Amino acid sequence: MKNQLRGCVRINASGKHLYRFINMIHSGHICCFGQYCKNDVFYGEIYRHDLPKVRRMAEDCGVELKSAEYRTLSSVALKYRKRIGIILGLFLVLGASLYFSNVVVTIEIQGNEIVSDNEILSALSELDIEHGTPLRNIDFHRCENELRLMVDKIAWAGIRHTGNRVVVEVTEIVDKPQIVPNRAPCNLVSAKNAYITAVTVRDGLLMHKVGDFVPQGSLLVSGVSEDKHGHVLLHHSMGEIMGIYEEKVTFSEPFAKTESLPTGNTKKRRRLRLFSLEIPLSVGSNKFENFSTVTSEVPLQLFGKELPISFIREKITEKESSDIIRSDKELESLLMEKIYLYEKNFIGKDTKLTERSIDVKRTDSELVYTVTYTLEGNIARQHDIYVKSD
Repeated sequence: MKNQLRGCVRINASGKHLYRFINMIHSGHICCFGQYCKNDVFYGEIYRHDLPKVRRMAEDCGVELKSAEYRTLSSVALKYRKRIGIILGLFLVLGASLYFSNVVVTIEIQGNEIVSDNEILSALSELDIEHGTPLRNIDFHRCENELRLMVDKIAWAGIRHTGNRVVVEVTEIVDKPQIVPNRAPCNLVSAKNAYITAVTVRDGLLMHKVGDFVPQGSLLVSGVSEDKHGHVLLHHSMGEIMGIYEEKVTFSEPFAKTESLPTGNTKKRRRLRLFSLEIPLSVGSNKFENFSTVTSEVPLQLFGKELPISFIREKITEKESSDIIRSDKELESLLMEKIYLYEKNFIGKDTKLTERSIDVKRTDSELVYTVTYTLEGNIARQHDIYVKSD
C-alpha cells in the first residue's frame, strides 16, 4: 500500500561508466531495490520522487537511462490531476454514497394480502417515513404502534431498517368466517334442457331415470320424503345428475373497422425522477391529438444497489384514425380465436364437449358464426326448500 501511494519507477541504465553511476546511487542515499546487472545493463526500481536526481547522475556519468512508472494510485492521481470533471465526479459519488447511506432509499412491505401497499405507504408518509427521510429522525417503535392504529386491518406491525432499506412487516386481522349452513333443506333441479346419462344420488329422492328428457327447472332429486309413519322428512339433496344438452353461442365481426394507425411522426421526451419528484429534461409539449406512448425507466445504481434516482424515457407516436375493410379470411381467423377463448374460459373442466357445429352467416356488414355445442355435464343445481316457521 505504501508503494501504491509513493509511486514506483522501473529503471535500466547502460553505458561506459555504468559502475560509477551505480556507486553514485548507493552513496547518494537513493532507495533502489530489486537491482541487478545483466549483459552490462543495470536494472532496478526507485521511488518516483528520486527520478530527477537519478537522471542528473546518469547525465554526469554519460549513462543512458530509461524509465517506466508502475501503475499505482499516486500515478493515476497525478495523471488526472488537471481533469476537474473526474475529480468533481469522484467527490459527487462519495457524497452521494454518504447521503444515501443515511436516508430511506427503498421501502419493502411484507405480509400484507388484504391491505394494499399504497394504503400502507400513505400511512407511512404521514409518519414521515418516505423516500429521502433521514434514518436518524425515525422513531421506529413509535411508528410501529401508530401504523397499527392508522390502518384498521393491521393487527401487528414491525419496522426495521437494513442500511438504507426500510422493511415493514405486518400481520393482518383475520375476519371471523361466516358460517353458512350446508345442510339446509333443498331440492336438485335441472339447469338445462337435457337427456339424463348418469345419476349419483347421495341424499334425497331421485325423480327421473337415465334416458329421460328433463326440461330446464324440472325436479331431479326431491328433498321431501315421508317415513313409514307418514311424517314429512326434509333432506339436503346431494348428488350429480349427468346429462347431454345443447348450447348456442353467437360470435360476430364487422368488415369495416376504424383503427388508429401510426403516421410515422414521433417525439421523444426524457424526465429525471428524484424520489417522487419528476424533472423534465426535454423542452416542448406534445401536440399530437391522437397518440400512443411507450415508457421505459432506468434506475441509477451505486455499488450494485438501486438509487431513488432514475431516467424516464418516453416515445410518443402520432396516430390517426383510418377506416379499413377486412377480408373474409381475416374475420374467419378472428372468429375462430374468439371460439377458442370461449371454450377455454367458459366450458368447465368437468364438462365434456362431445360435438360442435358452426353455422356461418355473411351479410354486407358483418360475418356471423353461430356455434352449437353438444355438451355432457352435471345439470343439477340446488333449489332451497322454504319451510314455514310456526
